[in-house]
Amino acid sequence: MRGSAFRASGVIILVMAAVAFALHVMGRVWICTCGQVRLWAGGVKTPDNSQQLADWYSFSHIIHGMIFYALLRFALPKLAMRWRLLLAVIVECSWELLENSPIIIDRYRAATIAIGYTGDSVLNSMSDVTMMVIGFGLARTLPWKVTLGLALAMEMGTLLLIRDNLTLNVLMLAWPIGAIRHWQAAL
Repeated sequence: MRGSAFRASGVIILVMAAVAFALHVMGRVWICTCGQVRLWAGGVKTPDNSQQLADWYSFSHIIHGMIFYALLRFALPKLAMRWRLLLAVIVECSWELLENSPIIIDRYRAATIAIGYTGDSVLNSMSDVTMMVIGFGLARTLPWKVTLGLALAMEMGTLLLIRDNLTLNVLMLAWPIGAIRHWQAAL
């Protein structure tokens, strides 16, 4: 059992390292071009956004982990938790690769308030994956009602504070609504 958990952890680290390298090859910078590493970047429309360890969108990645936990628990209940976590990491890493591809960067610029978005730093992408792991762990540990309450609180909090959240992000990428974009831009 212990050896299997060690192997799963090793595979997760290898997957993340491979994705970090792939992101760099795709043109992503390792850290913010400002040359500083900060724990928190609170400005949504600043060059630090999506470049530092955490930002307002980190909450969305925590919610990803909660959602992945629930989906994988339902879809693969007999699969060991460590392998479900590995699947969640693979899905999140795949999103980080897609999110930082020209097609999604251009889509963000065209359809959302992220007009100057240039993609994440590798540091931010790996932090996003780590945030997903935190959300997965919270969902595994906490009662489902508490997990749901936390997810809703994060969605409502970011909606009120920055006029954006996971729900709006998905909606605006898939089906942009001018009135929402205008409302978001007013902040």
